[in-house]
Amino acid sequence: MLIKVLGSAAGGGFPQWNCNCHNCQGLRQGTLKSTARTQSSIAVSDNGKEWVLCNASPDISHQIAATPELRTPDVLRGTAIGSIILTDSQIDHCAGLLNLREGCPHQVWCTPEVHADLTSGFPIFTMLSHWNGGLTHHPIAPLEPFTVAVCPALRFTALPILSNAPPYSPYRGNPLPGHNIALFIENIESGKSLLYAPGLGEPDDALLGWLHKADCLLIDGTLWQDNELANIGVGRNTGKDMGHLALAEEQGLVKLLSTLPAERKILIHINNTNPILDEDSAERHALTREGIEVSWDGMTINLQDNHHVS
Repeated sequence: MLIKVLGSAAGGGFPQWNCNCHNCQGLRQGTLKSTARTQSSIAVSDNGKEWVLCNASPDISHQIAATPELRTPDVLRGTAIGSIILTDSQIDHCAGLLNLREGCPHQVWCTPEVHADLTSGFPIFTMLSHWNGGLTHHPIAPLEPFTVAVCPALRFTALPILSNAPPYSPYRGNPLPGHNIALFIENIESGKSLLYAPGLGEPDDALLGWLHKADCLLIDGTLWQDNELANIGVGRNTGKDMGHLALAEEQGLVKLLSTLPAERKILIHINNTNPILDEDSAERHALTREGIEVSWDGMTINLQDNHHVS
């Protein structure tokens, strides 16, 4: 199984266009040891030629341009993306569908709850019905494995996770189980597996079993501290308000990851305020000591032969 990290940042990217926090200003001025990041999404493949897009970031056009594996120069119009899977209906995970309108029709897999949000409060499915067939919805049922035609060796299982619905959703603050999923992706030939969870509010007992099972974790690294935005002065929402479990809390993700046997533990969906973006920071060094990696745009993960990155 091949995984390409197309975007590794949280909503707004890094640097965020309207933010002058220490990280964003430092990157612009060249005083911060870090790299720019687009909003989070990944692509997975069983053969390196055909790909499944997991979440459609608002930056998808730039991500395709920066990823040769997704381009098909031998055809007049098209990409190597054959299917799209959405883990939620957050704007930073689905607004990129609008950028892909010239390539319709697209095959889109998502839960009924996500589909409902995307036909009402943010009606992307309705809007794109006017572009060459629009989006074909394939419903995802929690815990029922499914495959997609373009990568038949990959088996996907949707795992309901505790997080939150988007601010525009009528279920904000009271999400249904299908509003947020993690994806357990397994190569049925090699047995190698990835658990992809760019949003995670709180791991429950059901999810813990899957976390222990995965060979590689690509998991929510949004905030270092729950009250990070308020501490820096750029917002009032806590991580819990937004549906993200902070890394450094007493019962945070770093402590959880330290108990898991996965060969690789990699953070994604990293907010522009998070000090781990500074490669020289104490927080980044603390992750390194725990064997936890921080993803970047263009990172390649090969789970078949245990190669690390390129």
